[in-house]
Amino acid sequence: MARTQYHIGVLFSQSGPYGVVSRSMFNGAMLAFDEIRASPDFPFDLVPIVADPAGSFGQYAVSSQELLGRNGVRHVVGCYTSSSRKDVIPLFEKYDALLWYPSHYEGFESSSNVVYTGAAPNQHIIPLIEFLLTHMGRRAYCIGSNYIWAWENNRILREGLSVAGGTVLAERYHAVGDTDFSKTIASILDARPDFIFNTLIGTSAYRFFQDFRAACIERGIDQPAEMPAVGCSLSEPELGEIGDGAMDGHISSSVYFSSIDTPANRLFIGAYRRRWQDAAPSADAEASYVAVKMLAAAIAAAGSDDVQAVRLTLPTLSIDAPQGTVSVDGPTNHAFLTPRIGRSKASGQFEILWQANRPVQPDPYLVQTTPRYAVRNSVPKLRSIK
Repeated sequence: MARTQYHIGVLFSQSGPYGVVSRSMFNGAMLAFDEIRASPDFPFDLVPIVADPAGSFGQYAVSSQELLGRNGVRHVVGCYTSSSRKDVIPLFEKYDALLWYPSHYEGFESSSNVVYTGAAPNQHIIPLIEFLLTHMGRRAYCIGSNYIWAWENNRILREGLSVAGGTVLAERYHAVGDTDFSKTIASILDARPDFIFNTLIGTSAYRFFQDFRAACIERGIDQPAEMPAVGCSLSEPELGEIGDGAMDGHISSSVYFSSIDTPANRLFIGAYRRRWQDAAPSADAEASYVAVKMLAAAIAAAGSDDVQAVRLTLPTLSIDAPQGTVSVDGPTNHAFLTPRIGRSKASGQFEILWQANRPVQPDPYLVQTTPRYAVRNSVPKLRSIK
């Protein structure tokens, strides 16, 4: 008897300024599709319909319209940037479809037509703020790509630092894809902050890491020790793009690193490397993998891909993901995830410096975990660096 087929949209840019991360997200999703197809636990197949916006902002809405309207799909796994997500949400609301959004993001959003399997701000920026105050200092210099991800994270950082008597020395924004940081680097070297809070993405981030390290070496500055770069988006595939001599010593706050030593993650890493020729998965690749697995579990529990039925069953489910147990919070459609802090190594991996002892409830609007509350009450309390 033939298995039922459900067509699922896949919407990731496999080229363009942030193509390295987006391709890893595509890879994570496709691995999950493969595993579901091979599993006897599911009486159906999820058939991906792939759309590639190629890093063009306007193409996300065009591709979404085609997937939802012409192809009639009810579920789409996709989008990396917040600008692309916000641009397509009205279409998902119009068609009453579900966007499975597998990227860390800045929060302050909750849609009944989006399932967020990437980290919310209380799962990455709030733990990072306390880590910085405990281990790095209170004087920040912010550099970011000029869109909502950087704006909102810098705002949250500023509020958290101000409570502790810290300060943001400057904020500098560059267009996505910009690679000329000479003036900003000169300004950073003049300011000598305790750390650089980096919200650049893609090729912009890689060039900044390279040029900043080179400028520090030229002046005899031990950049990782004296002016570390910190953030919430740097991942393993990107370390290779930064290259030897500049990839080490960066602090990243995330819910997943490929160096997590658990049976579930070892299986995931092995399967990912076999499927994608030894490539290293990113946190967003893991979140894409989780999104497809959670979608399959919800369809199995609901008995169909009906959007309302899937919505109702989601909060009753949990999966054993590579990062640990993941479940969905019904009121917000965001995932319970386990925060971690890592430091990049010359080997292209992250040393995990701290992790929460259990999955953290998402708080996308920072109602319960505002920067003021988190800093004053040490939530979560971090151990010392190993």
